[in-house]
Amino acid sequence: MSIETSMNSQFDAIELITQRTLISQRNSELLTERAAQFGLLLDDISIIRYDKKESRTHLSFRPEFTSAVEFKQVAQQDVGKQRFLVEKTEQSRQENVIAAEGDARTADLIGKALDEAGDGLIELRRIEAAEGTANQLSKSRNSVYLPHGPQMLLNITGAMQ
Repeated sequence: MSIETSMNSQFDAIELITQRTLISQRNSELLTERAAQFGLLLDDISIIRYDKKESRTHLSFRPEFTSAVEFKQVAQQDVGKQRFLVEKTEQSRQENVIAAEGDARTADLIGKALDEAGDGLIELRRIEAAEGTANQLSKSRNSVYLPHGPQMLLNITGAMQ
């Protein structure tokens, strides 16, 4: 009787529903230890409740109580899921902020490099692009129309003068 009393006082009804496996294992260990003190070996232990009024044994709670406990567990899981989604959104926001700061820093460095080196890099890129276009056009077997004027091939003629 003392083991039963000590176990009953350690857990409330909600814990008995939500942590049934853990409580059963703990009860089993305590009962096995206590029985060993009297030279008894327990093979299997089942925890039941005996109802004297109905002369039957059962381990259950009112359906309303069990339903309420299950509802509470589902609500706690929903809270955990929402917390996870909020944290995920916050991490995504921080990722976007860091990426934007990196892009701004890159643009700043490119601007400073262009200020120091002048427009030589841009002119080099124009010439490389025009050279690539000219190579593609020279390999083509079709007739190609090239417009005449200052905009032809990214204004290479204007850059060379």
